[in-house]
Amino acid sequence: MKLPPRPATRQPSRRTLLQTGSLVLLLGMQEIARGATILAVRVWPAPEYTRVTIESDGKLVAKQFFVTTPPRLAVDIEGIDLSPELRELVAKVKPDDPNIAGIRVGQNAPNVVRLVVDLKQAALPQVFTLPPVAAYQHRLVFDLYPAAPVDPLEALIAERLRETSGGRSSAAPAVAAAPARPPVPAPAPPSAESDPLGDLIAQHANRPPPQAPLAPPDPVPAPPAVAVAPPARGGGNNKATATQTDRIIIVALDPGHGGEDPGAIGPGGTREKDVVLRVAHLLRDRINATTVGGNPMRAFLTRDGDFFVPLGTRVEKARRVQADLFVSIHADAFTTPAARGASVFALSQSGASSTAARWLANKENQADLVGGLNVQSQDRHVQRMLLDMSTTAQINDSLKLGSVLLGEIGNMAKLHKPRVEQAGFAVLKAPDIPSVLVETAFISNPEEEAKLRSPAYQVQLADALMRGITRYFARNPPLARSRSV
Repeated sequence: MKLPPRPATRQPSRRTLLQTGSLVLLLGMQEIARGATILAVRVWPAPEYTRVTIESDGKLVAKQFFVTTPPRLAVDIEGIDLSPELRELVAKVKPDDPNIAGIRVGQNAPNVVRLVVDLKQAALPQVFTLPPVAAYQHRLVFDLYPAAPVDPLEALIAERLRETSGGRSSAAPAVAAAPARPPVPAPAPPSAESDPLGDLIAQHANRPPPQAPLAPPDPVPAPPAVAVAPPARGGGNNKATATQTDRIIIVALDPGHGGEDPGAIGPGGTREKDVVLRVAHLLRDRINATTVGGNPMRAFLTRDGDFFVPLGTRVEKARRVQADLFVSIHADAFTTPAARGASVFALSQSGASSTAARWLANKENQADLVGGLNVQSQDRHVQRMLLDMSTTAQINDSLKLGSVLLGEIGNMAKLHKPRVEQAGFAVLKAPDIPSVLVETAFISNPEEEAKLRSPAYQVQLADALMRGITRYFARNPPLARSRSV
């Protein structure tokens, strides 16, 4: 059978193709002009810096301008129109924000929204974008750092003196105010021969450093003079020679996650970052009320509020205050709710001690991605330090610390593993500080999540950790630190 001829197909003309292409291009330009949709805005105030985050379903393009007098940051976000979500930023700034006085937002031009962040002090702003990760889509971030950064040594001494003064004033009669003293110059960076902690105490008190420990009043211990970095630990060889020293024993507490990084979230909505901060506060109170061998102890928190701290910065802060110990506090999570029990981890130079330890270390080391690290701003020295600055002595001392902590936790809670495990946790890589990471429980387990939410259980955890720290120092007294003359 002969088929009828196929009708001729008319080829589109060049003009038609150009018109069609122009229409597609026009629609594409309109789509681009409409830009991304703003999903949420957040403000994270902290003494060290304040972060402003704008989350959207597409990458935002922004141009920033900084004006020094009065200090303010202007950011033009292109391709969007003013939305109710952006207007919410105005109300999210609280009066007690240490860095931001207020935020103004408006339609600066068609498809351009301008944000003006009015600052309370001179600042070093950083503006950067983050790709989607975890529960977040695209993020535009403003980090507003004070031009004069907070010195952790100054903050540590100032807090201690405030508490000491408050304790005395409640028990002693009022006295006449002392005449104003001239401002104290900023201390030089710590060195092996300097004594910044002792010098700061003396400067604040306007007296020379004491040559012997001060008798601590009850209930608040007085701050004796202390010296700086301890000599390299020799894997516990200090037991036989250590004697009472005229210095404060400093324990760095590192509540995991914070700010943009909530950490693990339990089935009931409990956030890891909230639980571990409460436990850290309880442990801080116990440390600050304790003496070891006549020497008062002092806790230093790498974060004392709900804000993000990069892993490398946590390590640097602990080293800056010459901490004797570093205890990172977390609440574990797993893919199934059956996992349960507390764990303690130390650093490993030769690989993880188990598959689970390796998995957990990889997960915890991703905190910088979730929290929102501005990679371009990271000091290369910090990056190098995190790669490989561990020592055998540090790991040996860390295992000793982990063992006593694990024993005390095992007396009040179920353990996931009966021994201290090891893996390449970035936050444990201070080369000169015994460092452990404590997973207090599995927040992904409904029963353990309920315990972690319980104030009574949090107190039990803090008590167990305090007993472990005290036992560690009883067996491994800290060496006297060298003092310059």
